[in-house]
Amino acid sequence: MDPVCSSGEVSSIPAPSGSRLSDDELAAQIAEGAGRLLLGVRHGGLLDGRLIGDAGDQLAQAWIGAVLRRRRPRDAVLSEEAEDVGDRSTAERVWIIDPLDGTSEFSYGTADWAVHVALTEGGRPTAAAVSIPARGELYRSDEVDTVGGPLTGRIAVSRFGGSYESAHVANQLGLQRVSIGSAGAKAMAVVRGDVDAYVHSGGQYEWDNCAPVGVCEAAGLHCSRLDGSEIRYNQRVPYMPDFVICRREIADDVLAALDAVW
Repeated sequence: MDPVCSSGEVSSIPAPSGSRLSDDELAAQIAEGAGRLLLGVRHGGLLDGRLIGDAGDQLAQAWIGAVLRRRRPRDAVLSEEAEDVGDRSTAERVWIIDPLDGTSEFSYGTADWAVHVALTEGGRPTAAAVSIPARGELYRSDEVDTVGGPLTGRIAVSRFGGSYESAHVANQLGLQRVSIGSAGAKAMAVVRGDVDAYVHSGGQYEWDNCAPVGVCEAAGLHCSRLDGSEIRYNQRVPYMPDFVICRREIADDVLAALDAVW
């Protein structure tokens, strides 16, 4: 099933009547619902600048937190916008959330912002959803198609130009650089097949990339640290300094290029 609705709008995902939502369904509904709330925050241009970003962060976090308390009260939660819920060091299940990935893009009125929702078990994402509300897109790890088709010869970089590592990969592999806003938007560009790779080395936190990595892995993409090692989540210090997401056809070449500078 294609994650992007043919109408260009996110379809409604009805909750099963009288039954417990699966983790995949819950992740998708949270990502979709928070996205709708955030679109409402931007309605009419009634807020702007830092005010709209702060309002979006706070509103989305409050709603997501309430949903998880109601639907998964025994699970721990790690979020960018709130204190930890539960003891992550002992919890078997930890939700890692970014209620608004790309606050500056959201504030400036662009479409390159996202909502990240992922459940991790044993340090790995087992259910993940990323919504890009301004584009009407919802990506679910349980329904995303495997990425295929011809390579594009392009790499996603930040709107500020990207890092030395991403520039080196682009030069070594002859990839055209495409500026895209938030981390989620960059990662989903690889899932859509708009670009072949996303290399990050400037430092992030787990909530910045956990849900995108969960969706990308489900889509058959290569995901690792820049040295090729496995990405692990729910670490004591949730800092994620680097990672690469790319088409498997070029993964060896990307890692070889990174090995020369990393």
